[in-house]
Amino acid sequence: MNLPASFTCFDGHRRLTSGPLPRVGLEVKRALERGAAGPVLIFDDTTGRSIDLDTRGSDDEVVARLTPAGGPAETSADEPRGRGRPKLGVVAREVTLLPRHWDWLATQPGGASVALRKLVEEARRTSSGKDGTRVIRERTYHFMSAMAGDFPGFEEASRALFANDSAKFAQLIAPWPDDVRSHILKLASNATPEMA
Repeated sequence: MNLPASFTCFDGHRRLTSGPLPRVGLEVKRALERGAAGPVLIFDDTTGRSIDLDTRGSDDEVVARLTPAGGPAETSADEPRGRGRPKLGVVAREVTLLPRHWDWLATQPGGASVALRKLVEEARRTSSGKDGTRVIRERTYHFMSAMAGDFPGFEEASRALFANDSAKFAQLIAPWPDDVRSHILKLASNATPEMA
């Protein structure tokens, strides 16, 4: 489940804007300069978690700091290629298995790495729906905890969220502030927050 990189900032319970990080960062900077009632919080819409931003300096400096760097450095066709396999984005990490698992992997065509990659890809295919639902619930819960953790009905709404009871969930969050409620519903529905 890959949402476009989107962030949302709130001044208290009022949503200021959603969109790419540089634009949200500038809005946060302006809100702080205006003396926002606050607190001013920024959320990653992919995870629902709050993030911190450095909004010091000019608008250009803030945008430069928050703009993702370009892709990996390009290599010239004239440069000699080093020995070994080309870089494919492979990441080496430690895996701990029981001896019988290592024995089985050693008998697989292509060796342990190929067998593990195949197993992971198969697991991703078969569990993608469950994983997507889990991610949606978790990001919604993270945002709810930060913005509505002390609201009436929070515990019950959390239970309804994880029980997949959308009617009860909507009923329980109905009295909450409009911007908070609408953002919760967007996160819970797998919608990308509107670009304001």
